[in-house]
Amino acid sequence: MKHTISALVKNRVGVVADVTDVFKRNGVNFKSISCAETEEFDVSRLVITVENHDGQLENVLDQVRQLDSIAELDDLSRKEFVDREMALIKVGFTRETMTQVMQIFEVFRANVIGMGQETISVEITGDEDKVDGLIKMLRPHGIRSLCRTGVVALKRGDE
Repeated sequence: MKHTISALVKNRVGVVADVTDVFKRNGVNFKSISCAETEEFDVSRLVITVENHDGQLENVLDQVRQLDSIAELDDLSRKEFVDREMALIKVGFTRETMTQVMQIFEVFRANVIGMGQETISVEITGDEDKVDGLIKMLRPHGIRSLCRTGVVALKRGDE
């Protein structure tokens, strides 16, 4: 099962390293990790996704909660939440494939952000399945470069 973990942490040097060290000591690998300031400059939201660690994850999260830099920690997988990911993709094209590549962008609502003589760069935002879908469709055209942000997530509703 995929778990999306959201933590509010003190915005200070080493906090991400401290949290990731707990996961490392327990042999839990990340699928994605992202961290940035919140509406409060001294608090950051750290979002981590992991898969297939159901048995040991609760123990890992208990250890993370004990860190002094953690203000709040939540496994969103047990709640209603919304998540998004952003990717930048540079894909090759030819005169013959340009129309097909542009149609793929249109279907996935990807925004063209740059163009060269042989490549075109796009930005896509959506859930992980949408980003994965675009990547799958572009692979036959030759992905030259790819960068993903990792998942960001928030609980739904007033909580």
